Amino acid sequence: MGQSLVKNYVHIVFSTKHREPFIFPPYDKQLYAYMATICNEHDSKAIQIGGYSDHVHILCQLSRKIPMMTLLQRVKSLSSKWMKTNHEYLDNFFWQNGYGAFSVDQSRLHDVKEYIANQKEHHGMVNYQEEYRQLLVEHDLEWDEKYVWD
Repeated sequence: MGQSLVKNYVHIVFSTKHREPFIFPPYDKQLYAYMATICNEHDSKAIQIGGYSDHVHILCQLSRKIPMMTLLQRVKSLSSKWMKTNHEYLDNFFWQNGYGAFSVDQSRLHDVKEYIANQKEHHGMVNYQEEYRQLLVEHDLEWDEKYVWD
């Protein structure tokens, strides 16, 4: 077969370093738009990006041309630099070292998109750490609390 056909949807989650609440209006929507641009420029079509004051969710169609780790390195480094240029309050903005990435079945795209779009309401009931643990359990992943929050 001479043609490579790939369609992988992924839900990526990561937080600010130490879960500091740095993501706030008007920078939140601008940040999400900038992250979408970075994803799109790396052939990983952004479907929905959102989050809360201390973390982001990215739903994208992962490129067949670059590894996810490379995409995340670019998204994190470029968006971190962008945040630091917007306000002196953001001089100490950093992303956490790790991330969570979860495959998404095409039949669930709408649900995940809505979930990301409604993060502000969701976090009126659940904090980021509880949310992240729920995602890990839902996707049957094992983790070590000692390392997951760095």
